[in-house]
Order: sequence, then structure tokens, then C-alpha cells
Amino acid sequence: MISTLAIILSFQLIGEIASRALALPLPGPVVGLILLVLTCILRPSVAAHIRGTTLGLLQHLSLFFVPAGVGIVAHGDLLREDGMALALALIGSTVLAIAVGAWVFAAVARWTGSTDPEAQKGPNDA
Repeated sequence: MISTLAIILSFQLIGEIASRALALPLPGPVVGLILLVLTCILRPSVAAHIRGTTLGLLQHLSLFFVPAGVGIVAHGDLLREDGMALALALIGSTVLAIAVGAWVFAAVARWTGSTDPEAQKGPNDA
């Protein structure tokens, strides 16, 4: 388990270094996760080695939300001041993300020539 956590944290560190050194617009942990996924694809033995520990971490994923909850309580004054703007930004970005996702899905469906199989059925087809 210690070696697996060392591997995961090493990839996070490498991602942080790469993100800062290359001035990437992505956070270091995201870059590290991308590198870890690519490594697991290229070397399945790494994926097999970390599988047990990562599944254990995923089973307790809710614990990772505790620091976020503490942060919300700690910055209650800031939320009172800017809460409405934050709520509008969250709602607006969610609606925009759903709309863009639907548009991209429709565009890819048109581009690939995909159609709804239900729409192709005639009245006698069951």
C-alpha cells in the first residue's frame, strides 16, 4: 500500500512540477492524473499494481469532501458577500456546459451519420 501511495503521489508531484515549469493552464494534480492514466495504458503492470489501493481510496471518496465542507464553513463571510454571484456562475456554467455538450453530441451524430434506430422503424416493425 505504501508503494502504491508513493506512486500516486509521485505522479501528482511530477504533474505539479510540469504544470508550473511549462505554465500550463491545468492544475498539477490534473496533469499528474493524465500522466498516470497514460502510464497505466502503456504499462498495464502499473495499473495492476495500484488497483487494490486505488479501489480502497475510491470506496472512501466521501472523506475527501470533508476539507471542502470545512472550507465553506471557514469562509462563511465570503459566501454571504458573494454567494449570489457564485450561485449564478455555477448555474450559468452548468446550463452552458449541458447546452454545449448537447450541441457537440448532435454535431458528432450528424458528422458520423448516426441516426436514432427508433426513428428508422416503420409502423409494422416491432
